[in-house]
Amino acid sequence: MLDGCRVIDLTTERGLLCGQLLGDLGADVIKIEPPGGSPVRAQGPFFAGASAADRSICWWAYNRNKRGITLNLETDEGRGLLRRLAARADFLLESDNPGELARRGLGYGDLAADNPALVYVSITPFGQDGPKATYADSDLIIMAAGGVLILYGDEDRAPIRMSVPQAYLHACCDAAGAALIAYYGRLDSGLGQHLDVAAQESVGLAAQSTPLAAVIGGDDTRRMAGGAKMGPIRVPLVWAARDGLVSSVVLFGPALGVFTRKLVNFIHAAGFCDDATRDKDWIAYGNLLLTGVEPLTAYDRVKEQIANFFAHHTKAELFAIAREHNLLIAPLATIGEVLDNPQFAAREYWRHVEHPELPRALTYPGPFAQMSATPIGYRRRPPRVGEHNREVYLGELGLSEGEITALARKGII
Repeated sequence: MLDGCRVIDLTTERGLLCGQLLGDLGADVIKIEPPGGSPVRAQGPFFAGASAADRSICWWAYNRNKRGITLNLETDEGRGLLRRLAARADFLLESDNPGELARRGLGYGDLAADNPALVYVSITPFGQDGPKATYADSDLIIMAAGGVLILYGDEDRAPIRMSVPQAYLHACCDAAGAALIAYYGRLDSGLGQHLDVAAQESVGLAAQSTPLAAVIGGDDTRRMAGGAKMGPIRVPLVWAARDGLVSSVVLFGPALGVFTRKLVNFIHAAGFCDDATRDKDWIAYGNLLLTGVEPLTAYDRVKEQIANFFAHHTKAELFAIAREHNLLIAPLATIGEVLDNPQFAAREYWRHVEHPELPRALTYPGPFAQMSATPIGYRRRPPRVGEHNREVYLGELGLSEGEITALARKGII
């Protein structure tokens, strides 16, 4: 899809996934790292426990389908080489703090002067401007600022971060989509543009409009381990099965009440709830609870009956019931169950990528989409530090062997 396109990837850990997505679509992505390698290479976990620059699983996760070179952008020579690379590129991706690259003469205006067709993508915590533009950030901060952290953790203590950072993954996906839109527009106009992607806004978009509840006078959704609170109503989202956990939504209203009614009808037929529970008005039930017509203790009794039903069945049994009767029940899978998932196996999702520097190939998650005409292929394993320096500097920029040796000696590449 992007065959023939060149991407210059200057991103830190904030933006690595964006370049990988464009690389998956066929673009030639050149990942630029400082001499010695990106700090991301020092982040674990590490393959076989060896904490070396070329053993970081974190690095491998977000850098397939890229070539890798080293370049010191703190030097005039390094910036000059970057400008030469950008002059022949279609995309440039960066995730420095706002204004940082412009300070070095590598902002959008600087590079677009040489290459007006360049699509320049900036990924930052809060965007290029505004009162928070220069705030410090972390995944925890961005998730909180985006409005969803309020749902993570136990209700009687402060919220907690997710075990795997998520905020910038949302931003990277939005950035890749925006880059494709800008590229499509360039096919008409011939001109690129600067794309300003704020991780806070990406997280807010992914929050299912929850932060808007207070604005329109609705009840705030609050955290509750294994569920959520809406006003005084405590709604479990995770239930214990006989051999693990399942997720099931027991809610009300015209959208979800119909599914709760079907679930309760099945549970009644199986002998796990009484007639009174079966006959409740599940469409209006939320309003009945909020107005006190139905006491919260009655809802607690309903949840006890549902929990008893789940506890008497395995995850597989509950999933089979859900599929047969169109119920909202899904098993929560362990990592091992995900790897052995027959659906993934049938679609050949897991891919084995050769790492010549290692004793064996590694298993990677598969493509994010299956395309019939332009299938995504894993053409390259993640690059080693400076692996393609000679290929790019000597073969593409036309530097001599002596120039490359001199640049390496001065710490520029």
